[in-house]
Amino acid sequence: MLEVNSLLANSAPPRPAARLLAVAAVLAVSLPLVACTADDTQLTIQSDGGEHRFTVEVVDTPESRARGLMYVQELADDAGMLFDFKEERPVSFWMRNTYIPLDMLFIEADGTVLNIHVNARPHDTTGIPSAGPVQFVLEIPGGRSEELGIEAGDQVTHPRITAAQ
Repeated sequence: MLEVNSLLANSAPPRPAARLLAVAAVLAVSLPLVACTADDTQLTIQSDGGEHRFTVEVVDTPESRARGLMYVQELADDAGMLFDFKEERPVSFWMRNTYIPLDMLFIEADGTVLNIHVNARPHDTTGIPSAGPVQFVLEIPGGRSEELGIEAGDQVTHPRITAAQ
């Protein structure tokens, strides 16, 4: 222990220029990584009524998609869950073990809302299908899509969604 302390006591403090170079090197490596890491908790829907922002949880595994919003007791007006199926395909949802009414927005790979099911009833096991192949489904509190004027054809923006060119 004495040897380490004496080595530290005898070492010269780092020079300011060397410190600045080290900080610059760390920033040069880390800033591009930060820029490439998108925040997938933020989603926006552009409708005739304006821009509507939601904070979402993304579910993209069979297990997380199967659970979805089951057992959730409340959901903030600006919150939701984005289901990513990783490819376009027809999908169908039900409300088994779901305690709150939900709107389901069925979204194509390019972010276009294909169809909306408004106010799905809690605990209903009736299938709620997409109107065709979709890659994403956004679940938000029941009735919110009508309150905000969100309709089929509106555009959804999210880091996982590749916008139509």
